[in-house]
Amino acid sequence: MFIPTTFGFISSKVVPLYAPTFRRAILRNTFRNTPGSRFGALSFKEFSCKKFTKDHEWIVVENNLGTVGITDYAQKALGDVVFVETPEIGTVVEQSGACGAVESVKAASDIYAPVSGEIVDVNKNLAETPGLINKSPETDGWLCKIKLSNPSELNDLLEENDYHSHCEKSH
Repeated sequence: MFIPTTFGFISSKVVPLYAPTFRRAILRNTFRNTPGSRFGALSFKEFSCKKFTKDHEWIVVENNLGTVGITDYAQKALGDVVFVETPEIGTVVEQSGACGAVESVKAASDIYAPVSGEIVDVNKNLAETPGLINKSPETDGWLCKIKLSNPSELNDLLEENDYHSHCEKSH
């Protein structure tokens, strides 16, 4: 007989589900993703967070590297995106400084850096398919990656709930 558990299926004939040593073994193997990390994917070194600006940019930071793009709210307001200008790799940007631009059938808009740092990568796919911003603005439609020079600037940005409240107020 197989019993569904949080960790998959287990045969009750092989190891009883209630066996504490079995649960410890599963937890030990589940969280062994990161060498030397007691908490695996939850370790502080690999902690990631998503923050937002009032100008409708988002940033996801992992290991002092931020991936930047525009929000779903912004892409809906812009309409069909027809051109994206990405920054040059190696460019140093300041928080709230322009780091790109988006042109749509309705309007053109600058994209502002949510944090200060150096551009280390850009989404080359946007040159050929700018519509990625409309299809997947907060995943595949990312604009650039910034190596943060001042991580404390993240404290100036909005959490997801605060950003959604900001959008509702401004709408």
